[in-house]
Amino acid sequence: MENKEALTQQRAKQLKRERNTLLKRIEKSAEGPLVFLGFFWLILVIVDLIWGLSPVLKTISVIIWIIFIVDFIAKFILAPEKWKYLKKNWLTAISLLVPALRVVRIVRVVRLLKGANLLKIVASLNRGMKSLGATFNRRGFGYVLALTVVVIFAGAAGMYAFERDAPDGFKTYGEALWWTAMLLTSLGSEYWPQTGEGQALCLLLGIYGFCVFGYITATLASYFVGNDAQDKDAPIAGAGEVKALQKKIDQLTQSINELKAIAMSNQHHQV
Repeated sequence: MENKEALTQQRAKQLKRERNTLLKRIEKSAEGPLVFLGFFWLILVIVDLIWGLSPVLKTISVIIWIIFIVDFIAKFILAPEKWKYLKKNWLTAISLLVPALRVVRIVRVVRLLKGANLLKIVASLNRGMKSLGATFNRRGFGYVLALTVVVIFAGAAGMYAFERDAPDGFKTYGEALWWTAMLLTSLGSEYWPQTGEGQALCLLLGIYGFCVFGYITATLASYFVGNDAQDKDAPIAGAGEVKALQKKIDQLTQSINELKAIAMSNQHHQV
């Protein structure tokens, strides 16, 4: 009986490993096309929020949406730990559910659709972040800078969509773009969002700017300090000067030890 249970557990573990291996292979093989579609999907979301989509672009958007749904369902079925996979990709699942709300055209759900647009922006930024992460391998200053540019353009599109009908709201996308850039750089502006969705998006953009702007500032400061350190006439000691100083100290220490050894040897001979 115990052998059967052990054999069953072993088969279950082996099946789990095989499914994980297959899932990783599918993710790796589909990574390139999904990265491209992720970027294109984000562009369509921005265009939709600012100007709206033409019938052709709407069709393309629906096709991409269906591709993402098929990809998500296939990976969800293959995932051995479905709840864990869903927790990891819950924002992606929301981004796939939001377009379905647009099918409902009832006056009473207009507010719900505006809230869905906020979720769509956040979820689309999440997908764009994954695409950028796959492109830059989530490393380096380039990834953070590219992600910040994406956040500025997408965030400005969302703010323009939410605030353009508000009193004294944004009249053009350019105004929303300038305002978003000022917000992320902590310079701020006299205008404050008036709609609930705009306020929520403003909070998210502010949190992102607070987290990322310090990193960008530190990276630029490190770059300029490094350039100054390489200049021999600069008042800042660079790595080369420190290394040379350490070498001289080591030579001086060695000379002192040799003198001590000679002195002790002379004392020994005198005795």
